[in-house]
Amino acid sequence: MSSQPQAHRGPRRRTILGLGGALLALAGCASQDDLAEQAKAGDDKNYIAGDGSVNEYPPASRGSRVSLEGQLFNGEKISAQDWAGKVVVLNFWYAACAPCRVEAPDLAALHLEFKDKGVLFYGVNVRDDAATAEAFERTFNVQYPSFDDSDGGVLLAMTEYVPPRAVPTTLVLDTEGRVSARILGVSQKGTLKALITSAAAGS
Repeated sequence: MSSQPQAHRGPRRRTILGLGGALLALAGCASQDDLAEQAKAGDDKNYIAGDGSVNEYPPASRGSRVSLEGQLFNGEKISAQDWAGKVVVLNFWYAACAPCRVEAPDLAALHLEFKDKGVLFYGVNVRDDAATAEAFERTFNVQYPSFDDSDGGVLLAMTEYVPPRAVPTTLVLDTEGRVSARILGVSQKGTLKALITSAAAGS
């Protein structure tokens, strides 16, 4: 599958994203190890850097509805089928990731701003145990749940659509369950708010 995203870095421009199954690390990362393996490596790098790019996908280029299943740290099992008609924000993170800590307060604030408007937020934690994840959430007042994705199941599922290529990566799904936007690296609050609003409006 291929898509023609609109990159929001200055004037909008068309770009082509390769949506192959292999996940390549971006800035500051050596080799072509996939994201899940790097996240589990336990080295001193602490995160897989994104380049800060923001891509919004035109409705005609969003492809099929996302299909995934996973388990939250609280034990609840979640399927993408549960999200019918909802805008969903998926944030890939783990506690030792320095950029994840930078963006956490803004994600927490946006969740509170949008929770009464039917927008769902989920973290996708690719590395931590429950105690570590919960400590991070307490520190940054993150009130939305996270998938325990230490086995890479959610991450792998998303490679069929728009692959997360960094930690953090934030994906926005539209009301039809399709990926409408991707942010590689730290999410800027105003940018993510605009992407959520656009997805909710059907554009």
